[in-house]
Amino acid sequence: MDNRQEVREFLVSRRAKISPDRAGLPAGGNRRVPGLRRSEVAMLADVSVEYYAKLERGNLAGVSPAVLDAVARALQLDDAERAHLLALARAADGTSAILRRRPKVKQWSPRSSLQQVLDAVTEGPAFVRNGRMDLLAANRLARAFYSEVYASSQQPPNIARFQFLDPASRRFYPDWGFFADVCVEILHTEAGRNPHDKGLHDLVGELSTRSDEFRRRWGAHNVRHHGTGSKTFHHPVAGTLTLAYEGLELAAEPGLTLTIYTAEPGSSSEEALRLLSSWAATQEASTVDRVERAHSSVRDDAVQDASSSRRSAEGEPGSAV
Repeated sequence: MDNRQEVREFLVSRRAKISPDRAGLPAGGNRRVPGLRRSEVAMLADVSVEYYAKLERGNLAGVSPAVLDAVARALQLDDAERAHLLALARAADGTSAILRRRPKVKQWSPRSSLQQVLDAVTEGPAFVRNGRMDLLAANRLARAFYSEVYASSQQPPNIARFQFLDPASRRFYPDWGFFADVCVEILHTEAGRNPHDKGLHDLVGELSTRSDEFRRRWGAHNVRHHGTGSKTFHHPVAGTLTLAYEGLELAAEPGLTLTIYTAEPGSSSEEALRLLSSWAATQEASTVDRVERAHSSVRDDAVQDASSSRRSAEGEPGSAV
């Protein structure tokens, strides 16, 4: 991601959202831009117009925390937007890459203890995702819940790709627009925290090319902290479910989030999760049965081949030797 461009577009988009009235300033006449003027933001942040213009051109390198805080107050940034601005500043200073640097591995896989934690959650979907919305680990109920996401030929399964490129998402997410907004806001937050993530860069490029809905939302530069709340889904097997969720950042795995969905006790959604759990168990048993039959067939073929080879070596009864 181009840090300077991201800074520039983020600050301009936030400035456009603040009306003079909201900022406690006279509206005046002959305003050629939506929201505040640069000079008004500079005045509210107690910096010179020239200095703020430099910031808005994308130059956050070396900017003090006090100035960043003043700009955040002037633009009335919420917690997620403030954190995004600070992440962009760290990236401009080069400290973001240092803080988030991890050993390169071909493919991440969960520790056995983490998978055991996921499997211990039996009454709701539990899964681990990264900031790119890849599904990296899950319990049985989460694999059943996101069965259409897991059906993708591209691995690892990716919620953002499902959201914008798979028509099935329109059924799975009854309030599709809200889920689309949240998805892009999570990706934009991750882009600020980790601007050098090639996988994220490639994903954003793919979605921007293939989805007008994604491209429009990406251009809005909205960000979000996504930790708790409730959502409504429509699963092809379980039907409509309204589930509460909690997202927990993994201290031992920076950048990864453990999410758990739960249903209100005694609700129709709880009954739907039981149905989904039963279906998941049936699917799993069917898969195991198919694998065992396949292995048995392979063993039978091997035994038959060995027997045929032995008879050929010894000579069939009645054959010339």
